[in-house]
Amino acid sequence: MTAAGTTAPPAPQAPSATRRIAGVGLATASGVAVAVQSRISGELGVRLADGIAAAVVSFGVGLLVLLVLVPATPGERRGLVALRAALAGGALRPWQCLGGVCGAFLVAAQGLTIGALGVAVFTVAVVAGQSGSSLAVDRAGIGPNGRQPVTAQRLAGAALTVVAVLLAVGDRLGDPGTLGLALLPLLAGVAIAWQQAVNGRVRAASGSALTATLVNFSVGTAALLATFAVDVAVRGWPAGDLPSEPWFYLGGPIGIVFIAIAAAVVRFTGVLLLGLASIAGQIVGAVLLDLLLPTAASRPSGTTLLGAALTMVAVGVAALAPAAPRRPHRPT
Repeated sequence: MTAAGTTAPPAPQAPSATRRIAGVGLATASGVAVAVQSRISGELGVRLADGIAAAVVSFGVGLLVLLVLVPATPGERRGLVALRAALAGGALRPWQCLGGVCGAFLVAAQGLTIGALGVAVFTVAVVAGQSGSSLAVDRAGIGPNGRQPVTAQRLAGAALTVVAVLLAVGDRLGDPGTLGLALLPLLAGVAIAWQQAVNGRVRAASGSALTATLVNFSVGTAALLATFAVDVAVRGWPAGDLPSEPWFYLGGPIGIVFIAIAAAVVRFTGVLLLGLASIAGQIVGAVLLDLLLPTAASRPSGTTLLGAALTMVAVGVAALAPAAPRRPHRPT
């Protein structure tokens, strides 16, 4: 009973095992898409000779797709109305709509560093930041499913993921001098966990994953345009030209898929498990890219394949951890 004599609402139940498994599968598939996006963004940054410009192109194309798709769909229009009501009523805070800034930072880091670091070192840095940050974000209860305890099994899954990725790319870490440049993807990895959590909040408030994705891309594009304006003022217009090949412009649509899936399934998986599953997908995607579309620097070795397999084991360890029930908010 509450102080007012009314019955307290029941505590929210933990998501079912079926939903968690489905969420892990979708998150893993979206991670494969991120590996493809990383290759595209890195190549576009090299072609334009400007990583910020490449990020603007990627986010801008994605935003244009969403501006056509969302208003044309009745369910998404209802999502926009629900989002506005949630903001006006205080159920959703304005700062919870800023996840797109983190997404913009990740795409910019892809364009700025992959050409110099390679996908391998970039992935290591992102994973290192994302694994630790996911634990902290879950523990703080920033995501839509409330606080999640840092159990030994979840901690083991995160640690095993970092070990697996280091094993997968250990023979390609390259010059230690690249560690300074790797700070950007490390910070981007830290930001990804927070982005996934707050985008999940937007999805819960609007009832629409695409509406949450539109908010993400709108905020991210605005942040990138402001950064690009400063970049042009300081360094001048990019030296490269826009490529004519259509595949260079698929980074934005791929980002839509990734953000929409993450916003939809984070309430079933939690931020940590979502991050680990997407990491597993990134590793598998990177290996497939190296095998099917190799470049001069991409020669997957036996340790790379072993590390990819170990990453999947790490996700399984975290996925099999008992799901904690969502903690209801205490009345103030």
